[in-house]
Amino acid sequence: MKRVSFVMILCAVALAAVVVFSGETRTVEAVTCSPIELIPCLPAISTPPKPPSAACCGKVKEQLPCFCGYLKDPSAKPFIDNPNIPKVASSCGVAHAYPPKC
Repeated sequence: MKRVSFVMILCAVALAAVVVFSGETRTVEAVTCSPIELIPCLPAISTPPKPPSAACCGKVKEQLPCFCGYLKDPSAKPFIDNPNIPKVASSCGVAHAYPPKC
């Protein structure tokens, strides 16, 4: 009887560990890739550029996984391939991620 209880407790602990650790791996949220999300950055990439706003930096950080796709999209490439984008990325603290390694 004691052996059966020990096995059941061990199984319950193992199941709990799987549930806890599998929940941690699913905390990454999906990003909806849309260049329109970067509209708050227009003043920062226009001429003459203004410092990027907090909203711009938030969107740049959010949209980073999308930049390779934007560079391949003829309608979005001019916005992402803008000479002021590296300055925006640097000001937003993501200079290490721009240009993206596609």
